[in-house]
Amino acid sequence: PTGALIERPMLEAIADIADSVGAYLLCDEVYRGTGQVGDGMVPSIVDIYQKGISTAGMSKVFSLAGLRVGWVVAPKELTEKIMIHRDYDTISVGMINDHFAAMALENADKVLARSQAITRENLAILDSWVKNEPRIDWVKPRAGTTAMLKLDIPMSSREFCIDLLEKTGVMLTPGDAFDMEGYVRIGYANEVDILTSGLKEMSGYLNRLN
Repeated sequence: PTGALIERPMLEAIADIADSVGAYLLCDEVYRGTGQVGDGMVPSIVDIYQKGISTAGMSKVFSLAGLRVGWVVAPKELTEKIMIHRDYDTISVGMINDHFAAMALENADKVLARSQAITRENLAILDSWVKNEPRIDWVKPRAGTTAMLKLDIPMSSREFCIDLLEKTGVMLTPGDAFDMEGYVRIGYANEVDILTSGLKEMSGYLNRLN
């Protein structure tokens, strides 16, 4: 949830460590394509390491989480075992789900461009807000759709989130859910008016703490 981005040099260094002991390396790439610079892409682990395993799906960048469709790219000896397990516990997804997923993948460039436009515009809005809130600090995300905000307030992150929700209707995730007390997680992939309205409510709440 931090918005950190692992670029090729670090991926290669991690792959070298895995290779030194003959280990597989699993990388969840469901947010791949949400980088804030250029085409938003970073290399896939399967393009770097022969024993790399990449997982991704139609949620996050494709905004189609309800389809419950995803994929695994891995060495052949693993994919054969994965297919056996899949036949045992899933067999197949619905035909409509499969059809919609195929439509989205056939138009991946357009879908990813839309997602990037949303996240980049909204992150700029959030960045401007953070700069004007003396009780808030952060490390600006380089990818993804969420950010961790550091709070300077006289209460726990959970108390803050519950009180904020009850008094303003704005919902955040307390940092103690991530072993990061003193922080809250905020999503910024909403519609612009929802994001700006929520930030305005948060500003009002924070001002009342002064």
